[in-house]
Amino acid sequence: MTIAKTKTVRKIVTIDEERCNGCGLCVPACDEGAIQIINGKAKLIAENLCDGLGDCLGECPQGAISIVEREAEEFDEAAVEERLCELGAGDAHGHAAGGCPGAAAMGLGASSEAREAVEGEAQPSQLGNWPLQLALVPVHAPWLDGADLLIAADCAPFALGSFHSDLLAGKQVIIGCPKLDDVEPYLHKLTEIFRTREIERVTVARMGVPCCAGLSTVVQRALQLADSNIPYEEVIVKIGG
Repeated sequence: MTIAKTKTVRKIVTIDEERCNGCGLCVPACDEGAIQIINGKAKLIAENLCDGLGDCLGECPQGAISIVEREAEEFDEAAVEERLCELGAGDAHGHAAGGCPGAAAMGLGASSEAREAVEGEAQPSQLGNWPLQLALVPVHAPWLDGADLLIAADCAPFALGSFHSDLLAGKQVIIGCPKLDDVEPYLHKLTEIFRTREIERVTVARMGVPCCAGLSTVVQRALQLADSNIPYEEVIVKIGG
């Protein structure tokens, strides 16, 4: 006997295959693993894997992805967990099957104490996680648990020469630009991260220009929406460093 799956009217992703060129940028942007490139086109592989939040929207250069409201299977977190486990077993390096290897979530190992600079040698990197771009960071990235999280504006590491030693050391980092990117997906993803992960502290490093204040605003709003009491700190970087 076949059991009918429960359907309800809700928001869900739709993909215009005529516009899609199969670039695959939407695949790593989908935290639930609901999108896959099949025969050169992006496909929503299962309705119950799509939460309808639309993190993938800003990643499509062709404008082929949109959110519609229609009757669809209910979002199923258990199915998502099963899907993510399946993708996590993609290969020996932890690259998700069908996803982008360059966007696979990973910790980079050595602690900041093990990366102390030796006099006369180049300053070592303090980067402890991958990926960095907020649009690519999965909500379920293992390095988020227990993270002392630095959320930095894209320009900050270039303006502040001591960014690695002064701000990044001992932290996990996410970067984004509130001027060039759509901040609505930022808000949704950060809210989910703050709501579901054990973040120890959040530091925002932004540039001292008006448009960059949007990064602080979206982080603080996400903390409010998540009803979180995570300690918050803000660092403003001058254009001259």
